[in-house]
Amino acid sequence: MSKRKIAIIGLGKISQDQHVPVIAASDAFELAAIVSTRGLSHGNVPVFKTPAELYRALPEIGVVAVNTPPGVRRGIAHEALAAGKDVLLEKPPATTLSELVDLEEFAKAKGRVLFATWHSIFNPAVDEAQTLIAKAGLRSLHIEWREDVKKWHPGQDWVWEPGGFGVFDPGINALSILTHILPGIAFVKSAELTYPANRQTPIGVKLTMSDARGTTLTADFDWREKGDEKWHMMIALADGRAARLFKGGSALSIDGKTMVEAPSEEYQRIYRRFAELLETRKSDVNPAPLRIVADAMLLGRRLTTDAFNW
Repeated sequence: MSKRKIAIIGLGKISQDQHVPVIAASDAFELAAIVSTRGLSHGNVPVFKTPAELYRALPEIGVVAVNTPPGVRRGIAHEALAAGKDVLLEKPPATTLSELVDLEEFAKAKGRVLFATWHSIFNPAVDEAQTLIAKAGLRSLHIEWREDVKKWHPGQDWVWEPGGFGVFDPGINALSILTHILPGIAFVKSAELTYPANRQTPIGVKLTMSDARGTTLTADFDWREKGDEKWHMMIALADGRAARLFKGGSALSIDGKTMVEAPSEEYQRIYRRFAELLETRKSDVNPAPLRIVADAMLLGRRLTTDAFNW
């Protein structure tokens, strides 16, 4: 089977670290073009300043990956769908639920494939945790997702602007795992959102949630962590066992014994899933993680902390 030609729109850190090398190693895709407003390039792949320039110059490219900051994703994805392209969206897929609904409906009307990716769920340990909870039941769950913003978003002021998500940018990865492994809906009960005095998005978030049975679910997101990242969740099972998802969801232990641990292949699995969707002409759009963020913003109590500067 010949490879599908794909264009990357937005050659930022996540594209350079993940999308470009994964596509290069893929049996299903070939990187055929890049759109970069900054004129960034990779090898001999042609570069365009705007998607419109790409579509005029290389109309045979039928697939695009939109990896821009979230604030402009909806417009770029809508333009791509209107041009007859199938679209992969980096997370979070949009800045609002309405934008995501609009894109899903527009893709359906155009007969195009739309794939809203949540990369953290593409780990075998996450699938194992889902099975474990389904069989054993859940007593409680606590998430810690703490990292240093200066390491993961160095100098990127857009994360601090409205629509930039703040600490929810990494935190939504944990929420994507949570909504994947829970058998039902997670309801936000309360939230504390801590904002730097000079910024528009939170640097710290504490959530209290529950499922329909009243199971306690809590989360602690923070961008002020020094040293190693803390990307894990502690799962108290109804049968008395204690499970832990750690290393961003790539490892699972039960009662202190590691049961699943594998090198992260999130993006390899994302592109394999995208290839399947393109073959079957089906979309995959899950709003659940974004919905929790929206609910937290609706219910959240605002706190203020020291100004943040790079």
